Amino acid sequence: MAPRGNSRSRLLLVILLVTALFLITLDLRGVSLISGTRSATQTFFSPIQSFSSRLFAPIGNFFSDVSHLGRSGNEIEALQKENEALKAKLVLQKDLKGKLTQLKSVLNLAGEAQYKIVSARVIARGSATSFSQTITIDAGSSSGIARDMTVMSGAGLVGAVKSVTANSAVILLISDPTFRIGVRVAGSQVMGILSGTGSRNFELELLDATETVKIGDVLLARGSDGGKPFVPGIPVGLVIDVDNTSGQLTKHGRVSSYAKLTSLGIVSVVISETGGDPRDGLVPPKPMATPTPTVTITVTPTPSPSA
Repeated sequence: MAPRGNSRSRLLLVILLVTALFLITLDLRGVSLISGTRSATQTFFSPIQSFSSRLFAPIGNFFSDVSHLGRSGNEIEALQKENEALKAKLVLQKDLKGKLTQLKSVLNLAGEAQYKIVSARVIARGSATSFSQTITIDAGSSSGIARDMTVMSGAGLVGAVKSVTANSAVILLISDPTFRIGVRVAGSQVMGILSGTGSRNFELELLDATETVKIGDVLLARGSDGGKPFVPGIPVGLVIDVDNTSGQLTKHGRVSSYAKLTSLGIVSVVISETGGDPRDGLVPPKPMATPTPTVTITVTPTPSPSA
């Protein structure tokens, strides 16, 4: 007698074969139970899938942003460095352009006066050991510079060489309170002494109380024996205020410097003068006055009303 387990297995196998044949027969006749089941299942799970997508999409986006955060930070840092480099390059170009302009102007002035000069860059301002107003340049005795030589810019007198090393020199500016220079009024023989005040404006004292000076007069360096410390003819400043009160033993005025002492980038040291005293040949041209426009107004008479 066959075991009961084997009988059950045969019966289950027969049922499965019959069911398979039945489903195949239905499918061949156009009745798709599998498609209908698949469609019903999709219809059931579609809302759940949509909800899950909306629920987990922000989380997915967050982790995606986090993965790209490091790369974005590096790009921003690279752009910032590039921006800083461009800014530095622009500042350097402006600085070089300003120095080239100053060099051109001082060469023009020295050429007109026939001065032999050595041009140098300003590398420091002020003195570490005193309160004097000075600048330091990057040229010294190896370039032929010596103490008590005249220093000029393209606008006019800057100062005089105070001390020298092989490759640098300290310049005492004309604005220093200890600075004194003999000057004369361009176009006349009126002479005076100009004194530094610590600012761009200087004090002028005339040597002859009978002489007068007026606002707008140009002052030139009178010159020293042997051209040291001052060669003659260099523009010094413009008279901006005067005190010509009669009866005074001396007469005074205030003078504005031609050279912009706070923005010096390039200066020149006068090694020698080859053309003698230029007299008034270096007087700066006066700025052209802006013409005042003339407005003509034509009045049209109003006709009287007819009676």
